[in-house]
Amino acid sequence: MTISLPLLLMALFWLSILLLGYIYVGYPLVMAFLARITRQPPALQDQPASPVNPRTISVLLSAHHEPLTLPRKIENLLASSAAHQIQQILVGLDGADEETLAALSRIENPVLKVVPFAARRGKPSVLNDLAALATGEILLFVDARQTFELDTIEKLLQRFDDPHITVVSGELKFLTSAHETTASEGVGFYWKYEKFIRKQESRFRGVPGATGACYALRKSAYRPIPAQTILDDVLIPMQAVMQGGKCVFEAHATIWDTPAKTTQHESTRKRRTIAGVVQLVLLKPALILPWKNPLWFEFVSHKLLRLASPWLLLSALVTNLLLLPNSPVYAWLLGAQALAWALAIAGAIVQSTGGQLRYCAPFLMFATLNWTTLLAEWDALWNRYQVTWKRAG
Repeated sequence: MTISLPLLLMALFWLSILLLGYIYVGYPLVMAFLARITRQPPALQDQPASPVNPRTISVLLSAHHEPLTLPRKIENLLASSAAHQIQQILVGLDGADEETLAALSRIENPVLKVVPFAARRGKPSVLNDLAALATGEILLFVDARQTFELDTIEKLLQRFDDPHITVVSGELKFLTSAHETTASEGVGFYWKYEKFIRKQESRFRGVPGATGACYALRKSAYRPIPAQTILDDVLIPMQAVMQGGKCVFEAHATIWDTPAKTTQHESTRKRRTIAGVVQLVLLKPALILPWKNPLWFEFVSHKLLRLASPWLLLSALVTNLLLLPNSPVYAWLLGAQALAWALAIAGAIVQSTGGQLRYCAPFLMFATLNWTTLLAEWDALWNRYQVTWKRAG
């Protein structure tokens, strides 16, 4: 039996389209359906729960040269409605510098403990050391830059009333202004989309990862991570899940950040993150084994399949071009592809001039993410990523 070339091209084209559709539309809809038919206790449906016993908290914060942001962050944490439950604020200085040490020395509060490390080893090593020093029942992982609402920590803690929950992730929101760029509009759109998926995953079985700037973990569930880990905010929660715990998303635990102003800045952030997904599979192959990973379906659909997205887009474009002589339908489909890419290019051009085209933002963000995925895969192939990092932009 001989398969004709046009038939092979058609199969490849439609397979590419179907997989892209599943990755970006089908999976979120499947999660929404599963979340809807799965009955959960009220505490698992983003409803505020009543605290039973006050839990002690150890805050873990790894930073490198943050003399301005760290004092503000510590002040922000101590202003929390749950400040009386904070037993420790452990600040690990990765490659400690005099300026940051001097800024922190001016803070007089017994819960603050600064742990300077002369050598710059990377966040995973610092977190491992800080976790060993922690005495609180709950470990709260935070970053220096973002701002907590007054009740953010309280909302995270309330979810631990459910004994099955071992990890609770907060919700990252972006500050907006009247001078939004096309890139920041795109970042906002992307995060709304991501939060929708995470909310459905949380309502169904659990989220395969957490928001690195704000998540809480039962100390008993912490396991040290390899020193070279890039995505500590995925591996730490997933190790807890693979021990039988549950990782949930708490929409009421809000943290605020500033979105990237250009696609270049956002690409720098995402490039490292996407390379980290590739690295995760190499560091912990059990993540892709369904009998080892309780959230295998979510991890593969949400994290891994997106690595194939740029290749599927290329396949869809090339096969579409080759199929043009076969049917007028393919001319219309190619036109739709061309329009999408044209909107992305228009968004990039307008952004470079300092303007904005709101309707171009999702297309520009989509194109940027897929280009960034290719760059990240190149980094992973040649082992070009580093565990230490510098601020984008």
